[in-house]
Amino acid sequence: MRKFFITVLFVCLAMVIVACGKKEVKLKTMDSKIATESFALAEGLRSAYVKRQVAEMENYATKNGFKNVTDVLKIFDSVDLSFTPAWVEIKDDKVYLNVSWKGKWNHAGNITEERGMAVFELKGNPLKVDAVLRANPFRYPE
Repeated sequence: MRKFFITVLFVCLAMVIVACGKKEVKLKTMDSKIATESFALAEGLRSAYVKRQVAEMENYATKNGFKNVTDVLKIFDSVDLSFTPAWVEIKDDKVYLNVSWKGKWNHAGNITEERGMAVFELKGNPLKVDAVLRANPFRYPE
């Protein structure tokens, strides 16, 4: 009887080792790739804005999107702006990236702190910002 239990235990242990020993390779889905690309795009746009590199910001936007972003730009001495991606929605040829943002602008000694939720409408291949909906973080300080 004791040999039977040892044999069963050994067989179960061997099955667990064999079953867990393979590395399962998960392929990235197209939606995952689009979401990753949209996060990188928003971060690149944020970084160019913080560095006040308007020409570089143009690389991240369509013609309409660049106009949408630059028409509201204000003068500031420095900014601390952070983006936290919250949601990505893919509809046909457009991607909507919801970003929670928090910013602190310094202009002539005046500090402006704001936060909000922006929705970046992205389109094209590669993705580019076509519009900024809701609370546009690029329109501060007021």
